[in-house]
Amino acid sequence: MGVVIINFKAYEEGFGKRAMELAKIAENVASRCDDYIGIAVSFLDLPVIAKEVSVDVYAQHVDAVEFGSHTGRINAEMIAEYGAKGSLINHSERRLRLADIEYNVSKLKDLGLTSVVCTNNVPTTAAAAALNPDFVAVEPPELIGSGIPVSKAEPEIVQNSVRAAKSVNQKVRVLCGAGITTHEDYVKALELGAEGVLLASGIVKAKDQKKALEELVGLI
Repeated sequence: MGVVIINFKAYEEGFGKRAMELAKIAENVASRCDDYIGIAVSFLDLPVIAKEVSVDVYAQHVDAVEFGSHTGRINAEMIAEYGAKGSLINHSERRLRLADIEYNVSKLKDLGLTSVVCTNNVPTTAAAAALNPDFVAVEPPELIGSGIPVSKAEPEIVQNSVRAAKSVNQKVRVLCGAGITTHEDYVKALELGAEGVLLASGIVKAKDQKKALEELVGLI
């Protein structure tokens, strides 16, 4: 069984009513395949969607703060209150300082939530693994949204990231991201040693989202 986490980002196709429709699609496909499917949605959609679907719902980001005078910030306790499974941390579109990554991983763990730390190369993957998150997801930024899968364009990054992460922390699970679209991309990522994929536009912006997700996990 592989892991598939779909990041809805701030795409129009993955917000509001359309986010709920896509969440329902993910739930339907998850019920018919052996893969684990989770979704990362906007803060505004998270409380509503988490109540309505059986798949795990993640935040796309969490701030490294406690409750207090932090206007506009969202902390781990807040997402936990609204039913989040966990959160993405340090996505290339929302980079964090190392101290904040460490804080968030620790805080999520204390709350029984899952941490998915995004990285961009082999050294940062090894460094992230040392912080003891549940997942590290390696995504070269130049390939994100390109339609060119890292598993094909730069397979050595996936292989070396897996090797580096496991040498530091045997328990951490490694995901492959950036450009993942097809079942072939997914299978290739698994063959290279990753335990799943983190993807966004390949599903969220697909003309037929249900068909795209079914194809990704091999139901078509």
